[in-house]
Amino acid sequence: MLNDIKKKGLAMKRFLLFLSIYFLLTIGLSGETILVDYKVDFGIISDVGVAHAKLTKDRDKYEIDIKLRATGVAKLLSGDRREEHISRGYIKDGILISNFYHIKKTHGSKKSDTIYRINHKEKRVVKIDKKWKDGKLYKERERILPYYSKDDLLTLYFNLNSYVKDKNSSQDYKFRAVGAEKQMGFVDLHIPNSNELGEYKDLLGEDGDCWYAKAIVHQKIFSSDKGELLLAIGKDGIAKKAVLKDLFLFGDAKAYRIKN
Repeated sequence: MLNDIKKKGLAMKRFLLFLSIYFLLTIGLSGETILVDYKVDFGIISDVGVAHAKLTKDRDKYEIDIKLRATGVAKLLSGDRREEHISRGYIKDGILISNFYHIKKTHGSKKSDTIYRINHKEKRVVKIDKKWKDGKLYKERERILPYYSKDDLLTLYFNLNSYVKDKNSSQDYKFRAVGAEKQMGFVDLHIPNSNELGEYKDLLGEDGDCWYAKAIVHQKIFSSDKGELLLAIGKDGIAKKAVLKDLFLFGDAKAYRIKN
């Protein structure tokens, strides 16, 4: 039971990460820095975590930085784990193309870094894992991934607004992203049909300016029944609300953008 509870704290942070990424759909491509916060509720438990997302663009370069932390009871359940995701690369024809993706995690005296370096010319991705305990490096591994993508997990969700041309016709999409190697890089997206749309509107609210989608999150850490992340995204790209369905012990998780 204790392990299940700890997983829920980790699930909250993963949920915050995906919602922070979806917020980045809102941002245009002029030189600027944008900041936003999200909060998450789990079932009847409110305000259990926050995410701080930052996108910086300078001409044809970009950097995405997302910091995740638990609050209140979720801070205890997750062991006060903290996470940071950083993506750097360039912008071409309105699309973010990643050169570098970095995941940092800390938990008590433990620290881990995962770095992905993407070589577009050779279509090759190198992954470097490092782990520390009490300030001492005890594990280091470098390997080449069995697949290539110009997207990492952060840029993929930013670029969805460009990749999905018809947002009102039911269709299934399959994308690849660096950072999703547990499923050979594949990430699935489903646009609901007319029979499914009612459920989306019941959970996310009905808004004529929104298009609806479901991301299939292939990560055990979500501990949800099917790993389904439902989204209501405005025509301007703003992710207005999201629901991660059927998290064990907590029911549905809901995320909201905090107005800055």
